[in-house]
Amino acid sequence: MLVITRFRVPAAEAEGFRADVLLALDLLGQRPGFEDGHVGRNVDDPDLWVLQTRWESVGTYRRALSSTEIKMRVHPLLYRALDEPSAYEVLEPGTDLNVAEPRSLR
Repeated sequence: MLVITRFRVPAAEAEGFRADVLLALDLLGQRPGFEDGHVGRNVDDPDLWVLQTRWESVGTYRRALSSTEIKMRVHPLLYRALDEPSAYEVLEPGTDLNVAEPRSLR
């Protein structure tokens, strides 16, 4: 599972944001199921940043986000996130695509 979260950060706040997002990446990296991650800044629009993480599964990603430490230290950063879908399935040769279907509660 691949998560791409983009942020809009004014230049005057870039250094503080950089420290915060790198801390977020470090904390996420300590959660079970985390595979790797990167922080980047757009070369053409330096106010646009990205936090990219890769997870073993959607379940490990969701459990990581629900941990107390992540809620306390990473969630406050998310107010800067662009309001757009961020979770993607990783497509590899021979894998099936996820099927968007309602789930049974039984």
